[in-house]
Amino acid sequence: MSTIPNLNTLRSDRRGPRLRGRRGPRDGSEDVGRFGEEDVEIGKDKIIQQTDQDASSSRMSAVSLGYFDDPYAKAFFPAGEQVPKRYPIINRGTYVRTNAIDKLVLRYLETNPSEQKQIISLGAGSDTRFFRLCAGKYKVRYHELDFESNVVPKRAAIRASEDLSRMTLPSNNSSTYHLHAIDLRDLTHRSPPLLPEMSTEIPTLILSECCLCYLPPDTASSVIQYFTMNIPGSIAMILYEPIRPFDSFGKTMVSNLASRGIELRTLKRYYSLDAQRQRLRLSGFKGGQGARDVYQLWESDDWVSNTERERIEKVEWLDEIEEWKLLASHYCVAWGWRGEPFEQAWKEIEGGRTPDEQRDDALG
Repeated sequence: MSTIPNLNTLRSDRRGPRLRGRRGPRDGSEDVGRFGEEDVEIGKDKIIQQTDQDASSSRMSAVSLGYFDDPYAKAFFPAGEQVPKRYPIINRGTYVRTNAIDKLVLRYLETNPSEQKQIISLGAGSDTRFFRLCAGKYKVRYHELDFESNVVPKRAAIRASEDLSRMTLPSNNSSTYHLHAIDLRDLTHRSPPLLPEMSTEIPTLILSECCLCYLPPDTASSVIQYFTMNIPGSIAMILYEPIRPFDSFGKTMVSNLASRGIELRTLKRYYSLDAQRQRLRLSGFKGGQGARDVYQLWESDDWVSNTERERIEKVEWLDEIEEWKLLASHYCVAWGWRGEPFEQAWKEIEGGRTPDEQRDDALG
């Protein structure tokens, strides 16, 4: 296959912005290199910020075809822009990822539902999970963190909608919504900011869907540590990330993304399901860890019922079965926790090592 679509971000019809350095002195001074490096980093940040547009388009494509219901997706989609039609394997991947993360989140929210909980979504962008699952339904503080360039249009979309604005208003014994414009790297500084309204005393779930993978591994670990150190009690994390970069499919996937200026910096360190489990354990989520690739999630009745699979298969004809299997096996959902609320919610969910993972050991 000449091109390999990314389940979350890759678009075949658009490339990211070119990286252009500022014009510096012509005398050969060190300022040229310094300014150039700064602009390259700014350019990389812009590319990462724009991946949210791709995610929004993929969500709208799946919703418009009936893979799942999301009445709020359109509110965060650019007005007047035509909804793109993604490849069937992209639409199915978007469905499986959304369905799996929703199940984990709902298991957490429905465990002792009268108790106050907290969710912090990293790089949330145009994500609609608060509005779909939480608003007015559960006693939860919901925080979304992203670059200012992604927060500004989301805040504007919420203010422009009477329905969304109402859902974000605090209500007695129910949900509260907090939208933060922040560069996650600021959380790794020696004196990091404390997020407004973030509680350090209630069970907290951290979400990262293709977010931390853009940071250097040590920086990504420091971001996680910010939360595990500031929240000493019950805490958990759900990750959605690419895996398996070392086989032929993975190498082509990495190359295709690199052609757009997208670098998955944690991919080689957390290259397998087991590496993701160990990552979560070493990050302090010692109560338990689980991981499944998207294809495993699709095939498992525990995640997608047989009836639901039959429904999805009728939504859109998919004749790229082998390509679907390859693509879906290169993305995963991983989760880890510490604390009784998450033990109750997730302890019965199968996420341990499987015999098929031996191939990862050989490649890694």
